Amino acid sequence: MMDYDYIPLPNRGPLSWPDGKTVALVFTFNLETWDLTKDHDKPYYAGGPAVLPDSLPANVPDFPNYTWREYGQRVGIWRLYDLFDEMGVAASCTTNAVTFERRSAMVDACLERGWELLAHNYEQGELLTNFAHDPAKERDIILRSIEIYEKHTGRRPKGWLSSSLRGTLNTAGILADQGFEFYCDLMNDDQPYMLRTENGEIVALPYSNEINDFTLLTRRGHTTSEMRDILIEELEVLHEEGKQSARIMNVGLHPHVSGRAYRIRAIREFIEHAKKLPGVWFPTRSEIVEAYKPQAKAHIG
Repeated sequence: MMDYDYIPLPNRGPLSWPDGKTVALVFTFNLETWDLTKDHDKPYYAGGPAVLPDSLPANVPDFPNYTWREYGQRVGIWRLYDLFDEMGVAASCTTNAVTFERRSAMVDACLERGWELLAHNYEQGELLTNFAHDPAKERDIILRSIEIYEKHTGRRPKGWLSSSLRGTLNTAGILADQGFEFYCDLMNDDQPYMLRTENGEIVALPYSNEINDFTLLTRRGHTTSEMRDILIEELEVLHEEGKQSARIMNVGLHPHVSGRAYRIRAIREFIEHAKKLPGVWFPTRSEIVEAYKPQAKAHIG
């Protein structure tokens, strides 16, 4: 079972990043793939809210919602890759295992660039919380995800993000048992911290649904310029706070959301701003974990 201490920010030791950087800025490309249908007649939650709200039974194709997401696989992701190549910034990608099999070009593009790649469940619509009371089934999903990851990359994944961040009390322990170094489902901090499990410790590297294109643009309806301004303001505050104790900022991006032509400007202008701040570090998650582990006990002992 997963456990962690409640240590409020003022009660922690100081945290530092290499070369005196004050904030670690991570961009996440979510390389997700959904089944068109499921073999049941309940509504199908395809790893995220639908663009059209009237849910269909899972065994009926929902082409508006399916193809809305598929736009990211066919067009949006390439717009994002092109932008990040132009800006000289690497993203930290997450991938469903089935993306390797069904939409391999998306993952190949990440690997060809030498970017970081995290495991992100088996299929986006198969949530681990469906098996919260069946740890053997949850373990099977994680092991199948690892197997396909290894088959296509030649190495084991170091980090994990569950579909829709829907992990269970058992997830972190299963991951620790399989040698994972970090777990990203929890959203409760601006700094890493350690999770205890029955199989040893694993680093919690918080994700964010607040600083996330799906929340800002799709759920809340912010404009392109408003999204840019929100990202800039978040970074500015963390950058200043990080002078006392370092921070992290994760920007979650979905190709069918940020990859639209009229939205890509928000990401471009935010990166331009971030690159002007001397205290901003653009690491992989693995680099954050490597920098954090030697400090963990003094940070939150």
